[in-house]
Parts: sequence; structure tokens; C-alpha cells
Amino acid sequence: MPKEPTQTLAQNAAEYQTQHNENYRFSNTTAFITHNGWNVEKCKPVFTIFLFMQIFYLRPRWNKAVSVSVGASVEIYENAIEVDFAVREACNCFCQSKEQDGEAVWQDSCVEVFLRMLDSSGGYANFEFNSKGVCYAARGKDRQNRTELSKSEYAKITRKPGGVSIEDGFYRWTLAVQIPFTLLGAGENFKLFQLEGNLCKCADLAAEPHYLSAFPINTPKPDFHRPDFFKDFTPYG
Repeated sequence: MPKEPTQTLAQNAAEYQTQHNENYRFSNTTAFITHNGWNVEKCKPVFTIFLFMQIFYLRPRWNKAVSVSVGASVEIYENAIEVDFAVREACNCFCQSKEQDGEAVWQDSCVEVFLRMLDSSGGYANFEFNSKGVCYAARGKDRQNRTELSKSEYAKITRKPGGVSIEDGFYRWTLAVQIPFTLLGAGENFKLFQLEGNLCKCADLAAEPHYLSAFPINTPKPDFHRPDFFKDFTPYG
């Protein structure tokens, strides 16, 4: 078995972005890892079968000079998705104030997982988290028509914040989130063939607001609620 890395794959991605891509001109890198590869400890019993992984670098989309690096590893299981974020951002890009699920966490330093629904509703879900793991999540067909998750549904989202540190004048933090496919409308006998969405980072009330995403969003102004720009997270798409 290969020796496990001392950092998470998402942290390695963020470090590589910082060291080698100062201008953020790079492509997403994909890695498919089996049960016998890295991160074997994440094959938890609740997730039965680990299918594959991809690694993403989030890129600034509207303010190119922002001092933020974000790496994310996406692990797809038979009945859930896990996303591990690693963030490095300048002091004027970081903020943290929200304490309860359902609050406006997008105003804090926030990472977001957008996923198309797996039922016939034609909608999508947005799962947004600050550095403490506090979440806002909702479902619907567009930005205006959305229904927030219930308390019992929030409880189904596993969050593992890694804490916040300051190194060389930059805030660093990690967060792992696990989202069961039942929150996307998957039934008992669901089989995954496609999982579309996007990964995003923002901080609306930071001294330097910023907006990053894994997949391009071709709009004049920041707008993460654009399922027409979603891409497939699976290797089948």
C-alpha cells in the first residue's frame, strides 16, 4: 500500500496552487484512486463502496488578483459525496461570524458545494459552509425559488472543521463535508451514473470580497446559482 501523505490531497492542491500558479492560470487535475490507494481511512462503513476521486483547484472568476488559494478533493461513494477543502487566504479575505445552521454563511469565508438533484424535480441544491462548518443549504430550481433544509436534514450533513491558523500573514483552514445522496432526492435503490455541480468559494463581507469556482461561470457578475454551468464530477460525463 502506498505511504499516506502527511497532508490531505486538498491541502496539497492548495499548496501547489500557491507555489506554482501565482496567476491562477491552470487546469483542473483529475486523479482516480481505488480502495488500495490513498485516504483508505475515509472508506467509512456508512459509505459502503468508494467509487472514485477527483482533485480540483478553485479559480478566481471575477476578481483575478485575489489572494486566495483553494484546493478540494471530491470523493464519490455509492450513497454520498465527500468534499475536503483546504483554504489559504490573505487576512483581508477572511471573516467568520456565523454560529448557527441556516445563517448567511456566504457572508463569512465560505466554501460551497452545488449539486444537481438526483430526482425528477429538475432543481439543484446548494450546501454552503464557513470555516467552523456552520451550514446554509437549500433546494430549488433557481436562486429565487428555494426551500431551506430542515433541522433533521442539516443533521445528516457531516462536517469536520480542521480549525483556523495564521501562517506568514495568511489564514489557513480546512473543512471536510459529507453529503448523503438522500438529500438530493435519491431513493433506496439509487445507482449513480452522473453527478453534476460546482465547487465555490466566497466571502461577501470580507474586506476583499472574492468569488472562486472549480468550473467556469460565464456571467458578467458573480452568480454561483447557475446550474447551466454545472459539470459532471464523475468520470462518466
